[in-house]
Amino acid sequence: MNEKVLDKLKILAEAAKYDVSCSSSGTVRSNRLGMVGNTVGGWGICHSFADDGRCISLLKVMLTNCCIYDCAYCVNRRTNDVPRATLSVNELVELTMEFYRRNYIEGLFLSSGVVRNPDYTMERLVRVAKDLRTIHRFNGYIHLKSIPGASQELVNEAGLYADRLSVNIEIPTEENLKRLAPEKDHRSVFLPMRYIQQGVLQSTEERRYLRHAPRFAPAGQSTQMIVGATPESDQDILKLSSTLYRQLSMRRVYYSGYISVNTYDTRLPALKQPPLVRENRLYQADWLLRFYHFTVDEIVDDAHPNLSLDFDPKLAWALRHPEVFPVDINMADYELLLRVPGIGVKSARLIVASRRFGRLGFYQLKRIGVVMKKARYFITCRELPDLTIHELTPQGVVRLLAPKPKQKTDERQLSLDFAE
Repeated sequence: MNEKVLDKLKILAEAAKYDVSCSSSGTVRSNRLGMVGNTVGGWGICHSFADDGRCISLLKVMLTNCCIYDCAYCVNRRTNDVPRATLSVNELVELTMEFYRRNYIEGLFLSSGVVRNPDYTMERLVRVAKDLRTIHRFNGYIHLKSIPGASQELVNEAGLYADRLSVNIEIPTEENLKRLAPEKDHRSVFLPMRYIQQGVLQSTEERRYLRHAPRFAPAGQSTQMIVGATPESDQDILKLSSTLYRQLSMRRVYYSGYISVNTYDTRLPALKQPPLVRENRLYQADWLLRFYHFTVDEIVDDAHPNLSLDFDPKLAWALRHPEVFPVDINMADYELLLRVPGIGVKSARLIVASRRFGRLGFYQLKRIGVVMKKARYFITCRELPDLTIHELTPQGVVRLLAPKPKQKTDERQLSLDFAE
């Protein structure tokens, strides 16, 4: 392998590490005669996870870290004095195939800075995917970052070769995006998202009548938002996420805690470390939106615009709504079971299925997978001796479940303004 290419790889792999939206879930393609690679199994360079929990290894790299934009939050901004590198299409294709043959990777996650203009950059990204598929018969996973502002023709072509396409929103509101990245706007991001959605819908319709019609981005599309670089509340972020899921058929929204890489820019907050707890709470809230049938207004509202850092969003909601509990495990419907802290989608389904054969008690619930440390205060069952939230009051449950810090915790942090 060319030493010059490896030097470029070190720079471009380092530059790509800030993009977290590299999950490879959503597509399954096994080995085929005459093809190279698959989307199944293994571990390697960049670890992502499939829907069933399998670890997928990806070569996560940028085509170039040169960029015409000067976004305040980006390490690759035009005015930064950092090492620059650019891989040619042939170099990147050969690099991917060599890594695959050495069993280092099973797929490619490819992004890029914008050089010349969005269409020029997007065309090169598409050529990489096309050459891998058509010349080298690569059958593994490919995730392409669509360039904001790219034409519909190029986005449509990219969807024929990539498993997943994504366009990063970065900053949740137009006002703050303009402040930190004056050369960008949300319209240039939402248009490619709409093109991707149309391509997926058209492909699905065609495959209803033509079995072997080409699939368009079978793993759908995703996006990423930076958390903590601007003053948006969690309510603002989750409302945008909910809109993306409903209106643009988004497969996944990723949240990236802001990392202070350009400390000299006064438009950015001076953070000593990324807001990782907040990032985690947003992922938990996102899960509630996608799988637990919660709405944004139930998770956050004008009175509580930000998620609690001390409790997960479902527990915080339950503490604010004691009138819903306790829930009778042996009588409640599936939708209500999903509202109980400590009960997940899988355990709720098992409860509904199991109680047809007998009444469930404490030990049966533990075997099913219910987290009884949380759930015990919000349910009743055959022989549950504990007091519920009604007897303990929400404040009492808070004292029992609150994290035990090494130092004295400010009581204001634990205040959730619970209903009386």
